[in-house]
This record gives sequence, C-alpha cells and structure tokens, in this order.
Amino acid sequence: MSAWTSRRRRSLRFWGPSGSGKTTFLNIIGGLDRYDDGDLIINGKSTKDFEDWEWDAYRNNSVGFIFQSYNLITHLTVEENVEMAMTLSGVSAGVRRAKAAEVLERVGLEDHRHKRPNQLSGGQMQRVAIARALVNDPDIILADEPTGALDTTTSAQVLELIKEIATDKLVVMVTHNTELATQYADRIVQFQDGRVVSDSSPRETTG
Repeated sequence: MSAWTSRRRRSLRFWGPSGSGKTTFLNIIGGLDRYDDGDLIINGKSTKDFEDWEWDAYRNNSVGFIFQSYNLITHLTVEENVEMAMTLSGVSAGVRRAKAAEVLERVGLEDHRHKRPNQLSGGQMQRVAIARALVNDPDIILADEPTGALDTTTSAQVLELIKEIATDKLVVMVTHNTELATQYADRIVQFQDGRVVSDSSPRETTG
C-alpha cells in the first residue's frame, strides 16, 4: 500500500473485464475483504496481524468509499446520509452538521441537503456518496465503478469532481472503461483473471 502513495497525491485506476479481480483488490485495500496471500502495508506497517479494532479504525478514519449503486439510505435526507459516516466515529451532532454542510457545498449540493435520495438525479446521488466519502477527511478514496450507472455527460462531471479531489488525496478507482482510465488517471493497473498484467508506473513494494 505504501508503494502507491507519494508526497503528491495521485489518481490510480484499476481496469479490466468483469471478474478480473479489480473490485476484490479494491475491497482488500479498503479492509472489506481479507487477503490470504501476500501483504497489505499501511503507513509502513504490515496488516497481517491486524486486530479487528485496527481494521475498524482504518476503515472509519483512513478510507472513504464510493460505490456504483450509491448505497444511500432512502429514508434519510442528503444531510443525514452524509452525517451517517461520522456517527460511527463518535462525532458530536453539532460537528457532524457543520462538516456535512462543508462537504455538501464542496460537491455543489448545499441547496439539496434536506431532500431524500429519490428526489435526486443519478449524478446528484453520486455526489452525495462522494460527500459521504470525504466527510471524515480520509487519506484514501476508493471508488468502485462510480460512473457505471450514469450517462456520458454526468459521468464526465463526476469524474472531474473526483479528479479535483485527487489533488489532495489518493484516489483509487475501479473501471472497465479504458478511455476513462487513460483520461483521468496518473497510474493505470490492468487486471485479468485475478492477476495484474500491466502497470503504467510500477514501483518497488516496501515492507
């Protein structure tokens, strides 16, 4: 993991056909799936012997997730969906509200904070998901096919937002679209049949 980070934040893309292993690898980086071979190094520390609480702390504080299907809670407002990410971290109500307002403004949805997801377009729902991913100020943003359910114009708008986020965070995105991978990534890793078959900027692993 530490081999992917640098002083200048980067945008990294995993691409390949369905079933090639890119989403599984993304989930391993995010601590959602466990690996049974190799190692994941976080800030110079091996995760082989991580306790459950260490995985929880990593997921809650260091990683933000953006999913193709948005994963918004339909009966909550936009603001409440964004605040939900902070509830697990024990942040007070007042701080949650202020931080949610800040990130919703950043993604251009400050005027939609009291709406529910079913009142939004697909692009707006993905912006809510991005705001939720940003609200705990994580080091890494993991995006799994974030434009897969969007039309071409909306996809470009969402990707431009993600590109802007990559100026101060490491963004790792899964896509099956080679054009998008090439246009919006600093580094491209191609998967096939569960293996890395190419890497546009390989580096030696550490640890």
